[in-house]
Amino acid sequence: MPIRLVIVDGHTLIRYGLRELVAQQADMEIVAECGSAAEAPHVLAAYRPDVVTVDVSLPDGDGLQLARELRDRHAELGIVILTGKDQDDVLFRALETGVSAFVPKTAPVQELLAAIRHAAVAASSFTATGLALALSRRNSVRAQLALSARESEVLHLLHDGLSIPAIANTMFISQSTAKTYVSRLYEKLGAGNRAQALMTALRQGLIQFDYDVPVHGRTSGSVNPAAAAIALSSTARQSTPAA
Repeated sequence: MPIRLVIVDGHTLIRYGLRELVAQQADMEIVAECGSAAEAPHVLAAYRPDVVTVDVSLPDGDGLQLARELRDRHAELGIVILTGKDQDDVLFRALETGVSAFVPKTAPVQELLAAIRHAAVAASSFTATGLALALSRRNSVRAQLALSARESEVLHLLHDGLSIPAIANTMFISQSTAKTYVSRLYEKLGAGNRAQALMTALRQGLIQFDYDVPVHGRTSGSVNPAAAAIALSSTARQSTPAA
């Protein structure tokens, strides 16, 4: 039996291109398609595909958030993330989400087809052509940053939204010492404020993206790393250094 495929992508031309590509393959068929995160769960429930391709940036939400929800509901479903953002932080978010494959839209056609076939038979294992190089780059950056245990603790407390006084209380240190740790951390990350520090830390894998961070009262769908970092930074701003 051919691989039953559903396409979730907000771009009409991308869906058309995938239809044309899959039509040339004897071992796969597109059974349905949709253009939004809201439609996807209903389409999958109705057509029960073997594999779904999901654009990382959907018109009404975050494709990786959708992928995480689909993985929670359908353990055997193959999930292939397609992205126009060939960036290491997006790749690592995909890996953490539990998808089957990650493919840049600039990748060769055969790479996409191979990812779909992989997802159909090994939904719980992850494949991405650039994974080894991305891991090497991340390890290299981590070695250069070389955060101390205290700096790493401060970073995670900033990620949790704590103010400098709260960080001082949590770590049993003075506020001036807490400010010094934050300043050193910002310097190592090349950041001028909390949002920049968290964005750099997210990109380098020093902290994990939290899908449940509230952004202007929301906790679902359209949250992205930048919005989460900005939301976290706004919970407790300090004058020197900014926190």
